[in-house]
Amino acid sequence: MSTPQSQQQQQPPPYQPYRLYKTLTTHKRAVSSVKFSNDGELFASASLDKTIAVYSSQTLTLISLLVGHTEGISDLAWSSDSHYLVSASDDTTLRIWDARASSCDCVKTLRGHTDVVFCVNFNHRSNLIVSGSFDETIRVWDVKTGRTVLVLREHSLPVTSVSFNPDGSLIVSGSHDGTCKIWDASTGKCLKVLIDDKIGVSFAKFSPNGKFILVGTLDNTLRLSNYLSGKFLKNYQGHTNKIYCITPTFSVTNGKYIVSGSEDHCVYLWDLQGRNMIQKLEGHTDTVVSVSCHPKQNMIASAALDKDRTVRIWVQDA
Repeated sequence: MSTPQSQQQQQPPPYQPYRLYKTLTTHKRAVSSVKFSNDGELFASASLDKTIAVYSSQTLTLISLLVGHTEGISDLAWSSDSHYLVSASDDTTLRIWDARASSCDCVKTLRGHTDVVFCVNFNHRSNLIVSGSFDETIRVWDVKTGRTVLVLREHSLPVTSVSFNPDGSLIVSGSHDGTCKIWDASTGKCLKVLIDDKIGVSFAKFSPNGKFILVGTLDNTLRLSNYLSGKFLKNYQGHTNKIYCITPTFSVTNGKYIVSGSEDHCVYLWDLQGRNMIQKLEGHTDTVVSVSCHPKQNMIASAALDKDRTVRIWVQDA
């Protein structure tokens, strides 16, 4: 009996293993964050060497090196139109950069945090930026004016992760205080505490469809939550994460996967639905703290700490 067409369409594509394609050695210190632009044309890496490197995703060549922060950089994010970058630095500031200008100028410096700025993201409209700091606050900034419009003060230890949901109405945050919180992005009101535990929350991010939140905790665990019900649906394990704030992500170009770095120097991929680990990418020589998946191609970028200092590009063979 032939399989109905609807069932055929639901079957996931066969998994093709990723392989190391290129190793980039631009940075002189630990690489803290790597992110593909939303149009897929560029990717950028931030480092404790105080610089941001911008590359072509097609040729994997360095286009520009952004210099201006006076201390290391912990995180970066792209605007929705892939024109601007925002960086979060240990110098307590955020900087907005024009990544498409020939000079890649810093167009604005955001001041207000009183300690290390550790995490940052744009909303979908890219008119707002959210940042989290070791000063235990979350700030929402107006991109046009560079001014703070909200300060959220309910965390009691450094904020490790902040991001908007797809429509920009909500913010999710994680903190070393063991909580993951959901906030109203317009009022700054805390709507829900998703996790309240003794284990530090290293990461929290909405899924691409906005229905779920992926949460990383410092007990070697990633969990997928239906935040409306407050229930955790899936656990992903196998990697090592007890010390560093590792930023996992979703891969949606060839099936649906969770991708994460690890303190054992590897990159892990899990099937989102089945929770089974499907590949471990080996090659880095220090903790992999950041991964990013190309929005259109089957390509992963990964970044590692000081004993490694590289960005590695992984691809699937067609």
